[in-house]
Amino acid sequence: MLKRVLVANRGEVAVRIIRALHESDIEAVAVYSTVDRDALHVRLADRAVCIGPPQAAESYLKIPSIVAAATTTGCEAIHPGWGFLAENPAFVEACADNDLVFIGPSAETMARMGDKVQAKEEMRRAGVPLVPGAVGTITADGARAVADEVGYPVLLKASAGGGGKGMRLVQGPDELEAAFGTAALEAEAAFGDGSLYLEKAVSPARHVEIQVLADGRGGVLTLGERECSIQRRHQKLIEESPSPALTPETREEMEAAAERGCRAIDYRNAGTFEFLLGPDRSFYFIELNARLQVEHPVSELVTGIDIVREQLRIASGEPLERTGRANRCGHALEVRLNAEDPANDFAPAPGRIERFRAPLGPGVRVDTHIEEGSEIPPHYDSLLGKLIVWDETRPEAIDRALRALGELQLKGVPTTR
Repeated sequence: MLKRVLVANRGEVAVRIIRALHESDIEAVAVYSTVDRDALHVRLADRAVCIGPPQAAESYLKIPSIVAAATTTGCEAIHPGWGFLAENPAFVEACADNDLVFIGPSAETMARMGDKVQAKEEMRRAGVPLVPGAVGTITADGARAVADEVGYPVLLKASAGGGGKGMRLVQGPDELEAAFGTAALEAEAAFGDGSLYLEKAVSPARHVEIQVLADGRGGVLTLGERECSIQRRHQKLIEESPSPALTPETREEMEAAAERGCRAIDYRNAGTFEFLLGPDRSFYFIELNARLQVEHPVSELVTGIDIVREQLRIASGEPLERTGRANRCGHALEVRLNAEDPANDFAPAPGRIERFRAPLGPGVRVDTHIEEGSEIPPHYDSLLGKLIVWDETRPEAIDRALRALGELQLKGVPTTR
Protein backbone atom coordinates (compact mmCIF):
# COMPACT_ATOMS: atom_id res chain seq x y z
CA MET A 1 0.00 0.00 0.00
CA LEU A 2 1.08 3.58 -0.61
CA LYS A 3 2.64 5.49 2.31
CA ARG A 4 2.26 9.18 1.35
CA VAL A 5 -0.06 10.78 -1.23
CA LEU A 6 -0.45 14.36 -2.40
CA VAL A 7 -4.00 15.59 -2.99
CA ALA A 8 -3.96 17.90 -6.01
CA ASN A 9 -7.22 19.67 -5.25
CA ARG A 10 -9.12 21.79 -2.75
CA GLY A 11 -12.51 22.07 -1.10
CA GLU A 12 -14.90 19.22 -0.48
CA VAL A 13 -13.13 16.66 -2.67
CA ALA A 14 -9.76 17.30 -0.98
CA VAL A 15 -11.35 16.75 2.44
CA ARG A 16 -13.02 13.56 1.18
CA ILE A 17 -9.74 12.13 -0.15
CA ILE A 18 -7.68 13.10 2.90
CA ARG A 19 -10.11 11.28 5.17
CA ALA A 20 -9.88 8.15 3.00
CA LEU A 21 -6.08 8.37 3.09
CA HIS A 22 -6.02 8.56 6.88
CA GLU A 23 -8.45 5.65 7.16
CA SER A 24 -6.02 3.67 4.98
CA ASP A 25 -3.01 4.62 7.15
CA ILE A 26 -1.58 6.80 4.37
CA GLU A 27 -0.08 10.23 5.03
CA ALA A 28 -1.83 13.09 3.21
CA VAL A 29 -0.08 16.11 1.73
CA ALA A 30 -2.30 19.04 0.78
CA VAL A 31 -1.63 21.87 -1.65
CA TYR A 32 -3.26 25.27 -1.35
CA SER A 33 -3.41 28.70 -2.90
CA THR A 34 -2.86 31.73 -0.72
CA VAL A 35 -6.61 32.32 -0.39
CA ASP A 36 -7.03 28.74 0.94
CA ARG A 37 -4.34 28.87 3.62
CA ASP A 38 -6.90 28.44 6.42
CA ALA A 39 -9.08 25.91 4.59
CA LEU A 40 -10.19 22.66 6.24
CA HIS A 41 -8.27 20.42 3.84
CA VAL A 42 -5.05 22.20 4.77
CA ARG A 43 -5.65 21.63 8.49
CA LEU A 44 -6.64 17.99 8.05
CA ALA A 45 -3.55 17.06 6.03
CA ASP A 46 -0.31 15.86 7.62
CA ARG A 47 1.63 18.43 5.58
CA ALA A 48 0.61 21.28 3.29
CA VAL A 49 2.42 23.20 0.56
CA CYS A 50 1.47 26.61 -0.83
CA ILE A 51 1.53 26.46 -4.63
CA GLY A 52 0.62 29.99 -5.67
CA PRO A 53 -1.90 32.84 -5.72
CA PRO A 54 -5.70 32.45 -5.81
CA GLN A 55 -6.01 32.23 -9.59
CA ALA A 56 -6.34 28.55 -10.51
CA ALA A 57 -4.04 28.93 -13.51
CA GLU A 58 -1.27 30.00 -11.13
CA SER A 59 -1.93 27.37 -8.47
CA TYR A 60 -4.22 24.34 -8.79
CA LEU A 61 -3.72 24.13 -12.57
CA LYS A 62 0.05 24.66 -12.50
CA ILE A 63 1.53 21.22 -13.14
CA PRO A 64 5.20 22.03 -12.28
CA SER A 65 4.21 23.47 -8.90
CA ILE A 66 2.08 20.46 -7.96
CA VAL A 67 4.68 17.93 -9.09
CA ALA A 68 7.38 19.85 -7.18
CA ALA A 69 5.20 19.82 -4.05
CA ALA A 70 4.85 16.04 -4.35
CA THR A 71 8.52 15.30 -4.96
CA THR A 72 9.87 17.64 -2.29
CA THR A 73 7.56 16.12 0.35
CA GLY A 74 8.48 12.55 -0.59
CA CYS A 75 5.09 11.53 -1.95
CA GLU A 76 4.69 8.30 -3.88
CA ALA A 77 1.43 9.21 -5.61
CA ILE A 78 -0.99 12.00 -6.49
CA HIS A 79 -4.79 11.89 -6.29
CA PRO A 80 -6.34 14.54 -8.58
CA GLY A 81 -9.93 14.47 -7.28
CA TRP A 82 -12.24 15.98 -9.89
CA GLY A 83 -11.99 19.19 -11.90
CA PHE A 84 -8.69 21.09 -12.29
CA LEU A 85 -6.12 18.55 -13.62
CA ALA A 86 -8.14 15.38 -13.01
CA GLU A 87 -8.54 14.61 -16.74
CA ASN A 88 -5.36 16.22 -18.08
CA PRO A 89 -3.12 13.64 -19.83
CA ALA A 90 -0.12 15.99 -19.62
CA PHE A 91 -0.45 15.94 -15.83
CA VAL A 92 -0.53 12.13 -15.81
CA GLU A 93 2.61 12.08 -17.97
CA ALA A 94 4.34 14.58 -15.67
CA CYS A 95 3.59 12.29 -12.73
CA ALA A 96 5.09 9.32 -14.57
CA ASP A 97 8.16 11.34 -15.55
CA ASN A 98 8.77 12.04 -11.86
CA ASP A 99 8.12 8.47 -10.63
CA LEU A 100 4.79 9.44 -9.10
CA VAL A 101 1.78 7.11 -9.27
CA PHE A 102 -1.25 8.88 -10.72
CA ILE A 103 -4.38 7.60 -8.98
CA GLY A 104 -6.50 7.17 -12.06
CA PRO A 105 -6.21 5.78 -15.60
CA SER A 106 -3.15 6.00 -17.83
CA ALA A 107 -2.36 9.13 -19.82
CA GLU A 108 -3.04 7.25 -23.04
CA THR A 109 -6.47 6.06 -21.93
CA MET A 110 -7.35 9.49 -20.60
CA ALA A 111 -6.37 11.17 -23.87
CA ARG A 112 -8.38 8.69 -25.92
CA MET A 113 -11.47 9.06 -23.73
CA GLY A 114 -11.05 12.84 -23.54
CA ASP A 115 -11.42 13.00 -27.31
CA LYS A 116 -15.17 12.46 -27.47
CA VAL A 117 -15.04 11.44 -31.13
CA GLN A 118 -12.37 8.79 -30.58
CA ALA A 119 -14.12 7.60 -27.42
CA LYS A 120 -17.33 7.01 -29.33
CA GLU A 121 -15.51 5.10 -32.07
CA GLU A 122 -13.83 2.83 -29.52
CA MET A 123 -17.15 2.21 -27.79
CA ARG A 124 -18.75 1.46 -31.15
CA ARG A 125 -16.14 -1.23 -31.76
CA ALA A 126 -16.82 -2.64 -28.28
CA GLY A 127 -20.51 -3.02 -29.06
CA VAL A 128 -21.65 -0.17 -26.79
CA PRO A 129 -24.77 1.57 -28.23
CA LEU A 130 -24.22 5.10 -29.59
CA VAL A 131 -26.55 7.97 -30.42
CA PRO A 132 -27.03 8.23 -34.22
CA GLY A 133 -24.89 11.02 -35.64
CA ALA A 134 -21.64 11.97 -37.31
CA VAL A 135 -18.66 9.66 -37.29
CA GLY A 136 -15.81 11.98 -36.33
CA THR A 137 -15.57 15.75 -36.29
CA ILE A 138 -17.50 17.72 -38.88
CA THR A 139 -17.58 20.95 -40.84
CA ALA A 140 -20.66 23.15 -41.02
CA ASP A 141 -21.59 21.61 -44.37
CA GLY A 142 -21.03 18.12 -42.99
CA ALA A 143 -23.23 18.96 -40.02
CA ARG A 144 -26.05 19.95 -42.32
CA ALA A 145 -25.80 16.71 -44.27
CA VAL A 146 -25.78 14.54 -41.14
CA ALA A 147 -28.64 16.50 -39.54
CA ASP A 148 -30.74 16.00 -42.66
CA GLU A 149 -30.01 12.28 -42.46
CA VAL A 150 -30.72 11.63 -38.76
CA GLY A 151 -33.45 14.27 -38.44
CA TYR A 152 -33.86 17.30 -36.20
CA PRO A 153 -33.47 18.22 -33.38
CA VAL A 154 -29.72 17.62 -33.19
CA LEU A 155 -26.96 18.47 -30.72
CA LEU A 156 -23.65 20.08 -31.64
CA LYS A 157 -20.95 19.17 -29.13
CA ALA A 158 -17.30 20.05 -28.56
CA SER A 159 -15.09 17.07 -29.36
CA ALA A 160 -12.50 18.09 -26.74
CA GLY A 161 -14.64 18.80 -23.69
CA GLY A 162 -17.84 18.59 -21.71
CA GLY A 163 -19.83 20.35 -19.01
CA GLY A 164 -22.08 21.98 -21.60
CA LYS A 165 -19.30 24.11 -23.11
CA GLY A 166 -19.53 24.23 -26.91
CA MET A 167 -22.92 22.51 -26.87
CA ARG A 168 -25.92 23.74 -28.85
CA LEU A 169 -29.37 22.26 -29.42
CA VAL A 170 -30.51 22.87 -32.99
CA GLN A 171 -34.23 22.52 -33.63
CA GLY A 172 -34.21 23.08 -37.39
CA PRO A 173 -32.02 23.71 -40.45
CA ASP A 174 -32.41 27.50 -40.25
CA GLU A 175 -30.64 27.52 -36.86
CA LEU A 176 -27.70 25.31 -37.79
CA GLU A 177 -25.20 27.75 -39.28
CA ALA A 178 -25.36 30.28 -36.44
CA ALA A 179 -25.33 27.56 -33.79
CA PHE A 180 -22.31 25.89 -35.38
CA GLY A 181 -20.30 29.13 -35.37
CA THR A 182 -21.19 29.96 -31.77
CA ALA A 183 -20.48 26.44 -30.50
CA ALA A 184 -17.11 26.32 -32.28
CA LEU A 185 -16.04 29.65 -30.78
CA GLU A 186 -17.11 28.58 -27.30
CA ALA A 187 -15.29 25.25 -27.64
CA GLU A 188 -12.12 27.00 -28.80
CA ALA A 189 -12.26 29.38 -25.83
CA ALA A 190 -12.94 26.61 -23.28
CA PHE A 191 -10.70 23.82 -24.57
CA GLY A 192 -8.34 25.35 -27.14
CA ASP A 193 -10.02 23.16 -29.77
CA GLY A 194 -13.02 24.36 -31.76
CA SER A 195 -13.80 21.05 -33.46
CA LEU A 196 -17.37 19.77 -33.12
CA TYR A 197 -19.34 16.61 -33.68
CA LEU A 198 -23.09 16.15 -34.13
CA GLU A 199 -25.58 13.66 -32.82
CA LYS A 200 -29.32 13.18 -32.79
CA ALA A 201 -31.01 14.83 -29.80
CA VAL A 202 -32.75 12.05 -27.89
CA SER A 203 -35.88 13.62 -26.44
CA PRO A 204 -37.28 13.17 -23.92
CA ALA A 205 -34.24 11.54 -22.38
CA ARG A 206 -32.87 10.66 -18.99
CA HIS A 207 -29.21 10.92 -18.00
CA VAL A 208 -28.12 7.62 -16.42
CA GLU A 209 -24.54 6.66 -15.61
CA ILE A 210 -22.78 3.45 -14.55
CA GLN A 211 -20.01 3.55 -11.93
CA VAL A 212 -17.13 1.17 -12.61
CA LEU A 213 -13.95 0.05 -10.88
CA ALA A 214 -11.25 -1.71 -12.91
CA ASP A 215 -7.93 -3.03 -11.62
CA GLY A 216 -5.97 -3.10 -14.90
CA ARG A 217 -5.64 -6.87 -14.62
CA GLY A 218 -8.91 -7.69 -16.30
CA GLY A 219 -11.01 -7.34 -13.16
CA VAL A 220 -14.07 -5.10 -13.57
CA LEU A 221 -16.74 -4.32 -10.96
CA THR A 222 -19.87 -2.33 -11.83
CA LEU A 223 -21.62 -0.56 -8.96
CA GLY A 224 -24.98 0.02 -10.60
CA GLU A 225 -26.41 3.20 -12.00
CA ARG A 226 -26.97 6.77 -10.91
CA GLU A 227 -29.86 8.80 -12.31
CA CYS A 228 -28.62 12.36 -13.00
CA SER A 229 -31.46 13.81 -15.06
CA ILE A 230 -32.20 16.82 -12.84
CA GLN A 231 -29.76 19.41 -14.19
CA ARG A 232 -29.40 23.12 -14.86
CA ARG A 233 -27.15 24.39 -17.66
CA HIS A 234 -25.91 20.84 -18.19
CA GLN A 235 -24.74 20.70 -14.55
CA LYS A 236 -26.15 17.99 -12.29
CA LEU A 237 -28.19 19.07 -9.26
CA ILE A 238 -29.74 15.89 -7.85
CA GLU A 239 -28.56 12.29 -8.30
CA GLU A 240 -30.04 9.03 -7.10
CA SER A 241 -29.62 5.27 -7.23
CA PRO A 242 -31.29 3.13 -8.33
CA SER A 243 -32.92 4.91 -11.25
CA PRO A 244 -36.72 4.75 -11.11
CA ALA A 245 -36.73 4.37 -14.90
CA LEU A 246 -34.70 1.17 -15.26
CA THR A 247 -35.96 -2.38 -15.37
CA PRO A 248 -33.63 -5.12 -14.11
CA GLU A 249 -33.11 -6.17 -17.72
CA THR A 250 -32.10 -2.68 -18.91
CA ARG A 251 -29.86 -2.23 -15.87
CA GLU A 252 -27.98 -5.43 -16.69
CA GLU A 253 -27.65 -4.42 -20.34
CA MET A 254 -26.16 -1.05 -19.34
CA GLU A 255 -23.75 -2.57 -16.82
CA ALA A 256 -22.70 -5.21 -19.33
CA ALA A 257 -22.06 -2.49 -21.92
CA ALA A 258 -19.92 -0.54 -19.43
CA GLU A 259 -17.98 -3.71 -18.59
CA ARG A 260 -17.34 -4.37 -22.30
CA GLY A 261 -16.16 -0.79 -22.68
CA CYS A 262 -13.73 -1.15 -19.76
CA ARG A 263 -12.23 -4.32 -21.19
CA ALA A 264 -11.99 -2.90 -24.71
CA ILE A 265 -9.85 0.06 -23.60
CA ASP A 266 -8.03 -1.76 -20.77
CA TYR A 267 -9.38 0.75 -18.27
CA ARG A 268 -7.86 1.12 -14.80
CA ASN A 269 -9.18 2.70 -11.57
CA ALA A 270 -12.57 4.41 -11.08
CA GLY A 271 -14.62 5.71 -13.98
CA THR A 272 -18.16 6.53 -15.02
CA PHE A 273 -19.90 5.60 -18.26
CA GLU A 274 -22.58 8.16 -19.03
CA PHE A 275 -25.63 7.21 -21.10
CA LEU A 276 -28.80 8.78 -22.45
CA LEU A 277 -31.89 6.70 -21.77
CA GLY A 278 -34.73 7.11 -24.26
CA PRO A 279 -38.46 6.80 -23.51
CA ASP A 280 -38.41 3.29 -25.04
CA ARG A 281 -35.60 2.30 -22.62
CA SER A 282 -33.03 2.29 -25.41
CA PHE A 283 -29.74 3.73 -24.16
CA TYR A 284 -26.77 5.41 -25.83
CA PHE A 285 -23.20 6.10 -24.69
CA ILE A 286 -22.35 9.78 -24.20
CA GLU A 287 -18.89 9.78 -22.63
CA LEU A 288 -16.57 8.16 -20.12
CA ASN A 289 -15.52 10.33 -17.19
CA ALA A 290 -12.05 9.01 -16.38
CA ARG A 291 -12.02 10.15 -12.75
CA LEU A 292 -13.88 10.22 -9.47
CA GLN A 293 -17.32 11.82 -9.85
CA VAL A 294 -18.92 14.44 -7.60
CA GLU A 295 -21.88 12.11 -7.10
CA HIS A 296 -19.88 9.00 -6.15
CA PRO A 297 -21.35 8.88 -2.59
CA VAL A 298 -24.69 7.78 -4.06
CA SER A 299 -23.08 4.55 -5.26
CA GLU A 300 -21.19 4.17 -1.99
CA LEU A 301 -24.38 4.24 0.07
CA VAL A 302 -26.23 1.61 -1.96
CA THR A 303 -23.22 -0.74 -2.34
CA GLY A 304 -21.32 -0.21 0.91
CA ILE A 305 -18.11 0.19 -1.11
CA ASP A 306 -15.76 3.11 -0.41
CA ILE A 307 -14.79 4.13 -3.94
CA VAL A 308 -11.86 6.34 -2.91
CA ARG A 309 -10.32 3.59 -0.80
CA GLU A 310 -10.73 1.22 -3.77
CA GLN A 311 -8.92 3.78 -5.94
CA LEU A 312 -6.03 3.73 -3.51
CA ARG A 313 -5.90 -0.07 -3.47
CA ILE A 314 -5.90 -0.27 -7.27
CA ALA A 315 -3.18 2.39 -7.51
CA SER A 316 -1.12 0.33 -5.07
CA GLY A 317 -1.26 -2.59 -7.49
CA GLU A 318 -3.85 -4.68 -5.66
CA PRO A 319 -6.53 -6.57 -7.61
CA LEU A 320 -10.23 -6.06 -6.99
CA GLU A 321 -11.52 -8.37 -4.28
CA ARG A 322 -14.74 -8.89 -6.21
CA THR A 323 -15.73 -8.46 -9.86
CA GLY A 324 -18.94 -8.52 -11.87
CA ARG A 325 -21.87 -6.70 -10.26
CA ALA A 326 -21.72 -5.18 -6.79
CA ASN A 327 -24.54 -6.03 -4.40
CA ARG A 328 -26.93 -3.16 -3.75
CA CYS A 329 -29.43 -2.32 -1.06
CA GLY A 330 -31.96 0.48 -0.58
CA HIS A 331 -32.15 3.88 -2.25
CA ALA A 332 -29.71 6.81 -2.06
CA LEU A 333 -30.23 10.41 -3.11
CA GLU A 334 -27.77 13.32 -3.32
CA VAL A 335 -28.53 17.05 -3.37
CA ARG A 336 -25.75 19.43 -4.37
CA LEU A 337 -25.42 22.57 -2.28
CA ASN A 338 -23.96 25.47 -4.25
CA ALA A 339 -23.13 29.04 -3.26
CA GLU A 340 -25.44 30.48 -5.90
CA ASP A 341 -28.11 33.17 -5.77
CA PRO A 342 -31.54 31.88 -6.88
CA ALA A 343 -32.78 35.49 -7.05
CA ASN A 344 -30.01 36.40 -9.51
CA ASP A 345 -30.28 33.62 -12.10
CA PHE A 346 -28.22 31.34 -9.85
CA ALA A 347 -25.09 33.47 -10.23
CA PRO A 348 -22.12 32.38 -8.05
CA ALA A 349 -22.29 34.03 -4.63
CA PRO A 350 -18.95 34.17 -2.79
CA GLY A 351 -18.81 35.41 0.77
CA ARG A 352 -18.45 34.30 4.40
CA ILE A 353 -20.31 31.43 6.03
CA GLU A 354 -21.91 32.92 9.14
CA ARG A 355 -23.87 29.90 10.32
CA PHE A 356 -23.50 26.22 9.43
CA ARG A 357 -25.07 23.26 11.13
CA ALA A 358 -25.29 19.97 9.26
CA PRO A 359 -28.34 17.74 9.70
CA LEU A 360 -27.89 14.50 11.66
CA GLY A 361 -29.73 11.23 12.12
CA PRO A 362 -29.74 7.77 10.54
CA GLY A 363 -29.03 7.54 6.85
CA VAL A 364 -27.75 11.12 6.51
CA ARG A 365 -24.29 12.05 5.18
CA VAL A 366 -22.92 15.53 4.47
CA ASP A 367 -19.71 15.86 2.46
CA THR A 368 -18.36 19.39 2.76
CA HIS A 369 -15.34 21.57 3.46
CA ILE A 370 -17.16 24.52 4.99
CA GLU A 371 -17.37 25.60 8.63
CA GLU A 372 -18.72 28.66 10.38
CA GLY A 373 -16.40 31.48 9.39
CA SER A 374 -15.27 29.87 6.14
CA GLU A 375 -14.64 32.27 3.29
CA ILE A 376 -16.04 31.20 -0.08
CA PRO A 377 -13.70 32.76 -2.64
CA PRO A 378 -14.84 33.85 -6.11
CA HIS A 379 -12.04 32.01 -7.91
CA TYR A 380 -13.35 28.44 -7.90
CA ASP A 381 -16.40 26.24 -8.32
CA SER A 382 -19.44 27.21 -6.23
CA LEU A 383 -19.98 23.73 -4.73
CA LEU A 384 -20.20 23.97 -0.94
CA GLY A 385 -20.97 20.33 -0.34
CA LYS A 386 -23.48 17.55 -0.81
CA LEU A 387 -26.31 16.18 1.28
CA ILE A 388 -26.62 12.44 0.70
CA VAL A 389 -29.31 10.26 2.26
CA TRP A 390 -30.11 6.54 2.26
CA ASP A 391 -33.29 4.69 3.10
CA GLU A 392 -34.92 1.42 2.15
CA THR A 393 -37.22 2.84 -0.55
CA ARG A 394 -37.27 5.85 -2.87
CA PRO A 395 -40.25 7.59 -1.16
CA GLU A 396 -38.58 7.14 2.22
CA ALA A 397 -35.27 8.50 0.87
CA ILE A 398 -37.05 11.56 -0.53
CA ASP A 399 -38.78 12.18 2.81
CA ARG A 400 -35.46 11.82 4.62
CA ALA A 401 -33.79 14.26 2.20
CA LEU A 402 -36.54 16.83 2.77
CA ARG A 403 -36.25 16.39 6.54
CA ALA A 404 -32.48 16.83 6.39
CA LEU A 405 -32.72 19.88 4.14
CA GLY A 406 -35.15 21.39 6.63
CA GLU A 407 -32.69 20.84 9.47
CA LEU A 408 -29.69 22.13 7.54
CA GLN A 409 -28.62 25.61 8.64
CA LEU A 410 -26.46 27.45 6.14
CA LYS A 411 -26.36 31.25 6.30
CA GLY A 412 -24.07 34.00 5.06
CA VAL A 413 -24.26 33.39 1.33
CA PRO A 414 -27.21 32.58 -0.93
CA THR A 415 -27.40 28.86 -1.65
CA THR A 416 -29.44 26.31 -3.57
CA ARG A 417 -30.74 24.72 -0.34
